[in-house]
Amino acid sequence: MIVREEAKRYGLIILGAFLFALGVNLFVVPVNLYSNGVLGIAQILRTLLDQLSGGYLSQYLDISGVINFLINIPLFMLAYRTISKKFFVRTLLSVLSQTVFLTFIMIPVSPIIDDILTNCIIGGMMTGFGMGLTLRCSGSGGGLDILGVYFTKKLPHFSVGKLSLLINLCIYVICAILFRLEIAIYSAIYTACFTLVLDKTHYQNINVTCIIFTKHLDIQNKVLSEMGRGMTFWQGKGAYTKEDTYVMVSVISKYEINQLKHIIKSVDPQAFTIFFEGMSVDGHFEKRL
Repeated sequence: MIVREEAKRYGLIILGAFLFALGVNLFVVPVNLYSNGVLGIAQILRTLLDQLSGGYLSQYLDISGVINFLINIPLFMLAYRTISKKFFVRTLLSVLSQTVFLTFIMIPVSPIIDDILTNCIIGGMMTGFGMGLTLRCSGSGGGLDILGVYFTKKLPHFSVGKLSLLINLCIYVICAILFRLEIAIYSAIYTACFTLVLDKTHYQNINVTCIIFTKHLDIQNKVLSEMGRGMTFWQGKGAYTKEDTYVMVSVISKYEINQLKHIIKSVDPQAFTIFFEGMSVDGHFEKRL
C-alpha cells in the first residue's frame, strides 16, 4: 500500500513537471516572456548566452532547463542536509523532469496565440497547476521553494512570500533594463496568474487538528520519529467501559492526514480519531510544503 502511494506520488510529480514545462515552452517562451524564481534567472542567462553566441545556442536546444538544474545543485545539497530526505528526493525528481521536458519540448517558431495577455493567462494556468501538483505530493520545484523552507526553519518571523516577492522583483527589474519594460510587465502578469492557480491547487497552510483516543502510547513516538510532529497527551477514561485511555492531540497539515492514519492503524487499529480542518494556529508550528 505504501509503495503504491509513493509510486502514485512520484507519477504526479512527473506529470506536474510536464505540465509546467509545457506551459513555459508553448506559451511563455514564444512571446519572449520570463518565468519567476530560479527558472526566470536561468532564462535571462540563457538569453544573454544566446546573444553572445550570435543565436547559435537557440538553433538547437533551449538550455534554460539545464541552467536551472545547475543553479539548483547547491540547493539540493541544502535540502538533503537540513530539510528531509524525502523532500530532497521528490524535489530532485521534479527538477530533473523539468530539465528534460524544458529541453526537449519543442518551442514553436511563432506563438500559438498572438495575443500576449492570453499567453500569460494560459501559461500561468498550466504552470501553476503543474507546480501545484508537485507541492501536493510533498515535493517542490526547487529554487525558492527550498530556500523558503530552509529559512522558515531557521528564522521564526520569516515569510516565504517576501523572499519570492523580492527575488521576482529583481528578475523583472533586470528584464526591464536588459530588454523592454513591456516584457517585464507581461512577465509579472504571467507570474500573478501562476501564483493564483498554484494557491488554488495547493493549500499548503490548511491545518488539521487531530484528537486520537488510544490505549497505545507508542503512537506518539512513531508520529514524532516518522512525521516530525509533536503531540500533547493526557490520560482519560471511557464513559461506558470505564477503561483508561490516552487522549492525544496534534496539529498537522492537510496533506499529512493519510500518513498519520497509516501510523495509527499500524500501532492500534482500534484507535478512534477525530479531525478538525481549517484551524488557525499561532506560535511554534512548522508550516511545510
